[in-house]
Amino acid sequence: MTASATVSAGYASALLDLAVSHGAPREALLARAGIAEADLADADTRIPLTAFKTLMRAGKELSGEPMLGLLFGSTVRFNDLTIVGLITHAAPDMPEAFRQMNRYGRLVIDTTAPSDGDRFVITREGSRAFIIDTRKNPNEFPELTESTLGRFICGTRYFFPDTPLYCSAEVTHAAPAYADDYARILGVPVTFGASRNAMEITEAFFTLRLSKAPRYVFGSLSARADELMKSLDASQGVAARVEAIILPVLHTGDVTMDSVAARIGVSRQTLYRQLKAEGTSFDTLLDSLRHQMALHYLSGEKVSVNETAYLVGFSDPSSFSRAFHRWTGTRPGQVAKA
Repeated sequence: MTASATVSAGYASALLDLAVSHGAPREALLARAGIAEADLADADTRIPLTAFKTLMRAGKELSGEPMLGLLFGSTVRFNDLTIVGLITHAAPDMPEAFRQMNRYGRLVIDTTAPSDGDRFVITREGSRAFIIDTRKNPNEFPELTESTLGRFICGTRYFFPDTPLYCSAEVTHAAPAYADDYARILGVPVTFGASRNAMEITEAFFTLRLSKAPRYVFGSLSARADELMKSLDASQGVAARVEAIILPVLHTGDVTMDSVAARIGVSRQTLYRQLKAEGTSFDTLLDSLRHQMALHYLSGEKVSVNETAYLVGFSDPSSFSRAFHRWTGTRPGQVAKA
């Protein structure tokens, strides 16, 4: 996952709802992931992929459903989640739907930089054809691999039950305890510990007709998706990348400009110039993020003032109290009681 990787709020909201439907407490899930209900109000806004990953792991734990990732992909319809699903369903045929999914897929879940090319590629190997997921370091988040398999294989089977489009699947992660359920849910054999994440497709994939919707419907959806893509790209400046790096380690209190610059792959001076060009600085971003997260934790009424101080990187509660007063003009205890 890249430092600035994000997920649409609509996608995260659907995962949250699924975990809750399996018995996980909603408030506990949100607290674990560091997400507020307001963050999910607009389906097109973004949340960090790290938060989505935490939400997935917490959902599995608190619901007692280890297959949550697989179920998320296989049971929640893509066209109900995002404009990308609507676009693919409005495409005239499967190859065009595949192209549009690659084009706009980052609106759903952004796992790679735009310059990295298509996440999914189709290759021919003799008489066989495969869709290969090229995302980096997939075993850091195998649940995403599971949901991808379910989304592709079960999603198309739901709409075209009489047209087999997939023959088999390969995944790079080891077989989990529920490995036998893969074949039951997906309906195809799965090889674990493979060298790639791939799905073998039938020749019907290349000829299947999809939508008879008027072309203007497809064009209208694409225009809106283009607007969202521009917004996504604009939001992922250097400042956004710095914030995404800081957020998961904010609680350690050991967040330095040198360490962040190293993560991005630039010198401290280069990072300073880049942030200055965007009208900000490292200290300003760190201070602002601490301010935002402190308000988030305290307003949730689940975390004490001392715990909040720790979570935003202060080892001394009195230092946190002074900083909070500078930010808001009031004491943290007053916000926690409000």
